[in-house]
Amino acid sequence: MKNNLILIFALSLLAFSSINTAIAGDAAAGKEKSALCVACHGADGNGTDPSYPRLAGQHQDYLAKALHDYKAGERKNPIMAGMVAALNDDDIENLAAYYASLSGLQDLSTYK
Repeated sequence: MKNNLILIFALSLLAFSSINTAIAGDAAAGKEKSALCVACHGADGNGTDPSYPRLAGQHQDYLAKALHDYKAGERKNPIMAGMVAALNDDDIENLAAYYASLSGLQDLSTYK
């Protein structure tokens, strides 16, 4: 019984670590891909127009889900739908990793 519990625990750790690796994303690749995002969200994800959300400092899983939802049509926005249409899953994960790595949400005093 004890050996079975150890095996289950070890397999659970292995499964969790491979899931984490799968959603890790490459922030450097995301930065390269972010050129189209700059017009609305700013060069560092901290745009000055309150019409567009701040991306810098958001949670990576939230950003990835939002982009996947725009791509799938589950979130409706014609501008974002066009922006994400050509992105693949790796692009989305990389963009999410990039924007999550930036400083932004910690200091909202500069956002007017």
